[in-house]
Amino acid sequence: MVRLRRRWALGLLLGGASATAFGATEPVLGRRRAGTLVRRQPPPVEVENHAAGQPWWPQDGPPAADDRQRQIQGYASKTSIVPGETVDFHVAVNPAGPFRITVHRLGWYDGAGARTMLTSPDLAGVPQPVPAADPATGTIACRWPVSWSLRIPEHWTSGLYQAVFTSAAGWRACTPFVVRDDGRTAALCVVLPVTTWQAYNQWPTDGLNGKSLYNGYTNGRRDPLVRAREVSFDRPYADDGIPSHLTRDHDVIQWLERNRYDVSYATSFDLHSGRLDPTRYRGIVFGGHDEYWSVEMRRAAERAVAAGRSLAFLGANSVYWHIRVRPAADGRAERLVACTKSTPDPGQDAAGPTIRWRDMGQPEQELIGVQYNGIVGAPQPLVVQSASHWFWAGTGVADGDRIPGVVGGEADGRYPTAPWPPAVAATVLSRSPYRTREGAQRLQSTHLYETPQGGLVFATGTLCWTMALNRPGHRDERIERATANLLDRIIGRARTSAEVRPSEPVVG
Repeated sequence: MVRLRRRWALGLLLGGASATAFGATEPVLGRRRAGTLVRRQPPPVEVENHAAGQPWWPQDGPPAADDRQRQIQGYASKTSIVPGETVDFHVAVNPAGPFRITVHRLGWYDGAGARTMLTSPDLAGVPQPVPAADPATGTIACRWPVSWSLRIPEHWTSGLYQAVFTSAAGWRACTPFVVRDDGRTAALCVVLPVTTWQAYNQWPTDGLNGKSLYNGYTNGRRDPLVRAREVSFDRPYADDGIPSHLTRDHDVIQWLERNRYDVSYATSFDLHSGRLDPTRYRGIVFGGHDEYWSVEMRRAAERAVAAGRSLAFLGANSVYWHIRVRPAADGRAERLVACTKSTPDPGQDAAGPTIRWRDMGQPEQELIGVQYNGIVGAPQPLVVQSASHWFWAGTGVADGDRIPGVVGGEADGRYPTAPWPPAVAATVLSRSPYRTREGAQRLQSTHLYETPQGGLVFATGTLCWTMALNRPGHRDERIERATANLLDRIIGRARTSAEVRPSEPVVG
């Protein structure tokens, strides 16, 4: 619910100069057969990260486009695809002129942060209009022609990709998409929160036309009274094209890939549609800010828990708003997110109104174990509790220790009056006092519970946990080790003492 400044995100989000973090060892040798050690075939993401990387948007690179001039901007026809399928890019260039599209996979790549996959030929770009908002819903949906179509090569590895648009004059913008791997089951699947990315997107941020699920404009100022009730994926993301909060997901991606976890990637729409079956994986990781959930998304997560699978919520304010996912006017699926945020809801269906889950009698704590309780006024220390729990093993912490800056952005806590999930054991791992932006006193809690079916459900209870995993100036090896303890237990990965070692110091 907090829109953060994103300009710094154009820089490289490095996690350090070494790939020798927790468990980042040489390829593993498998079981001994007839006196011979059999070398394990490394998972695709680990193999991919051996390729040479290049920053996907260098900090000293070309300037970013903006929504007032709209020098170059574009959007993708799909949020996720599999190799062999085609994605279309719709790009506007002002003034008219040639441009190119480079496609990059975001990952670790020995600290480079990304790998350049291909570059389009020179393409012809022309200006395109900003369509009028729908008078009933406030939806802004572009109908720009296709500028370039890309068939995803069969060898591309699952991951978060960025298509970067560069004009002849050097202006740049981008749009994200995900490549799935539906044919192979990794140990973990990272679900990227595209519904939340779009909810915050106020394209165009020109002081006049733009609308998100939070604000529109009145006399050049953001105004929640004229916000949209539905937002469309048929439009660019604001300004440079980097969605709000995507940098949190990038932190998680880099940390997981640096530590050689066997991961694949999908989106919240894949969870919604059933393309992603979460019961296939040992654990599902919700890495960033994952606030907007449909009934289908929540039921899929609940089925995974009932099947003994694990969920890890590495952000906060998750599963907060109930949404409807709707097709575009021409019938293309999953192009609109509807959230009225009040009743009556003109589009209400059998799933109920698009309001807060807790107002529907299904508070998020029932699934997650904690729930949103405030916007943090200024970053605060995470105050450790239950230091003897296996989660904190090897971190050296004691009850009451304070880990600086980890509680920030938004926070979750336990609500005594809200229902708790059925659990064999539930543990509060931090109790951190903080003051909200409005001045109220709150208590943040990191929480973990074991389900009767044998799974784990974990919630950090703060939006700044991911920064402590990877971000220069924020990384904390205690948070890294605790997160590794959790994920290793979820996937059943055992480590020797030599494999579990702190990260290299971060420079920068």
